[in-house]
Amino acid sequence: MESYAAGETSPALLEETIGANLERTVAAHPDGEALVEVASGRRWTWREFDDDVNALARGLMCAGVAVGDRVGIWAPNCARWTLTQYAAAKIGAVLVNVNPAYRTHEFAYAANQSGVSLLVSATRFKDSDYAAMIAETAGECPTIERVVFLDEEASWQALVAEGEAVPEAELRVRSAGLLPEDPINIQYTSGTTGRPKGATLSHRNILNNGFFTTELINFSEVDRLCVPVPFYHCFGMVMANLGCTSHGATMVVPAPAFDPEVTLRTIAAERCTAVYGVPTMFIAMQNHPTFAEHDLSSLRTGIMAGSVCPVEVMKRCIEEMHMAEVSIAYGMTETSPVSCQTRDDDDLERRTASIGRAHPHVEVKVVDPVTGATVPRGSPGSTAPRATR
Repeated sequence: MESYAAGETSPALLEETIGANLERTVAAHPDGEALVEVASGRRWTWREFDDDVNALARGLMCAGVAVGDRVGIWAPNCARWTLTQYAAAKIGAVLVNVNPAYRTHEFAYAANQSGVSLLVSATRFKDSDYAAMIAETAGECPTIERVVFLDEEASWQALVAEGEAVPEAELRVRSAGLLPEDPINIQYTSGTTGRPKGATLSHRNILNNGFFTTELINFSEVDRLCVPVPFYHCFGMVMANLGCTSHGATMVVPAPAFDPEVTLRTIAAERCTAVYGVPTMFIAMQNHPTFAEHDLSSLRTGIMAGSVCPVEVMKRCIEEMHMAEVSIAYGMTETSPVSCQTRDDDDLERRTASIGRAHPHVEVKVVDPVTGATVPRGSPGSTAPRATR
């Protein structure tokens, strides 16, 4: 049998931009909770979230960011990372995700290779002094015209305040002129050799990937997703953020970086219905000394990705973390990312011994790496996912 499979074709693809999709959610659930930042205690309704996104978008426009310009973001998880993601999308700027673990040479390479013109950055986090690294590489990054520090109040508020000079109508005109197929995001993937490669993704790519990933775990506006996975990676900004905003579900940010106890505490306190993570994150939570002290009964689902899930870890997710509908996902940055995902009716064996079925609107086959011919199932070759989206 030929190694070809295709995912469902229903529901239809979302043929809209990220900004238009967000505004549709805001109109449907204006007073619902959109975003919770546990570290600061701040909360946003959908209306408040959209207001802050628009204010930042106008600030970026006033700063001279045009359609197609590159806006870099170099920071750990925080609410302002998410605001920047949606503000850039609303004005057609291409968001360039910079790994918070990058050192100076990696940062300089990514900034130059992508052509970042405005950089939004943290000043520092853990042992990374971003402000110092930016200063050190100033001569190597000639395209960067402005740096805004999101954790430096004066720097952030100055950008937002400048946006008051841009009429709201001008933002609406800019947003209305964007197309779903426009490039909107560059994510760097190291692959197996050489320098990181920048994968350029469109509104259509990542909006639909986020939508269908969470559609397959039955997301709706009543869901609350705990997001300990990094925003700079597609697991955080696509599968989590866009998955939530396309369904009206709440984004809950437990901490700037993964901490097993903080994640457990957040799930319990915020009554999260879902949590994302790679297998090592779930192992760290399950093996934490305080695991049994946290009430995780609000959970019903989540996504595990990044590597194959050990059977015992999956059993504990279902039996002790109450995640009966937990899903396994597989993909690549270049495919936005998810190409295959388990369904809620898959048994334990399929959730631990497979990566699921082809995603909706995705075709998958295995080909001979030399001839390109499709080979029979069970044959060695190269996987070749193709997304109609």
